[in-house]
Amino acid sequence: MKFARGFKETLANQDFPPHWVTRAIPYGQLKKCLKKVQRELHDLGLDPETLRALLDPTTTSPIALQYNLKTATDSNFVQPKLTVYVHLEDGVAVDASLTPTSRGFFERVAAEIRSDHLALAGVHTLTQSASTSPVRSSPHDAGLQADGDDHDTYETVEVPLVCDAEFFDMLQSDVNNLDALHVEEEGRMTAEAVELGKEVSFVCRTSRFSKSDLTRWRRIFELYLDAEVFFSTHERDHGTRSSQMALKQLQWFQTEVEKGYLANNFKLRESQMAFTRFVNLNLSLLKNLQFQELNKLAIVKILKKFDKRTSLGVSQTFRSAIQSEGFLSRDIAKDICAQMSQELVTVVPQLNDYLCPVCFSVAYRPVRLDYVVMNASADNLDRVLEKYMKKYFAKEVKEKQRANEMERGIEDYGPGYTHHDCLVM
Repeated sequence: MKFARGFKETLANQDFPPHWVTRAIPYGQLKKCLKKVQRELHDLGLDPETLRALLDPTTTSPIALQYNLKTATDSNFVQPKLTVYVHLEDGVAVDASLTPTSRGFFERVAAEIRSDHLALAGVHTLTQSASTSPVRSSPHDAGLQADGDDHDTYETVEVPLVCDAEFFDMLQSDVNNLDALHVEEEGRMTAEAVELGKEVSFVCRTSRFSKSDLTRWRRIFELYLDAEVFFSTHERDHGTRSSQMALKQLQWFQTEVEKGYLANNFKLRESQMAFTRFVNLNLSLLKNLQFQELNKLAIVKILKKFDKRTSLGVSQTFRSAIQSEGFLSRDIAKDICAQMSQELVTVVPQLNDYLCPVCFSVAYRPVRLDYVVMNASADNLDRVLEKYMKKYFAKEVKEKQRANEMERGIEDYGPGYTHHDCLVM
């Protein structure tokens, strides 16, 4: 009861879009349907304790059950299937562990079996409503063999569970709706990332006659990569982050941006607009992650409640049975983060991608080795890459040039050398 109330309140108070809320798992309706499932099984004499005993593969009872969620041949929806395996001795199933109610159910099953045998012999037949009658298979269809005594047989009976089927039809329809919403939102945010990439590329263009916010955007993306908002690459917490941790990391990122006055000192108005869209895209992704977690938890809770009240063990089989390829199988945060990295971060060249592997500073005069170190001289300078480095890493290149000049001066004039910039008199 506590989760049902909390689930409903969270959907109402988290500012989820209305069309999301309408597709959320209807936890309350599923609980009501589960009560009908309980009553249906109880009327058959299949209380949780009896089901647990009869579903136990190690049982020595002459009666056993098998419960499966199978995909229907004419649709993608699963259908629950309860199969009863009865060992009859002179047409009677005897098991001291059965309750009076469940014993009555199996006696009715045995009576139908005897009725079918008599009908086949041309003596007599009993008829019942098709909605409540078990469907009997022959011992040979079930792969069971009689043990040599004509009065000692095995029979297989399929028991229709109407309310059980209603429960899983409702739950799978809900999951399918969430799958469709997952695809819609992923497509929307992917398109947003592509358009945002174009905007960032525009404001980071460099030329002698135009303003550029390249340096600020580079620092912003460095902080964003360090934050690892939605996905961690650290060994101790590798993988997709929870929505709570993602919120914490996103707040850290925004705080660091504010500390560096990065968003307040843009040269171009378009940069401020692009940054706002970038933050909103991350907030939208966070909201999607929260909604996904909430509904996954609702599914886990209702399936655990189903198992507790029926002992049918569907918690471990439902996901594989419905073969969800979206909402239950994939994390939207991981996919969108990969898209943002491709469309945004790669637009702004990162310094770490152009560091010298020897001194770990910017490789502003890149030399092609031509496969041998002996050819690593000024004759093999990569002029195109050198020009690229000066264009996109102007500050770092100037600092490296100054450091090289100081090092060269010390080598030529000794440790007392002091570097001075050239002056025009």
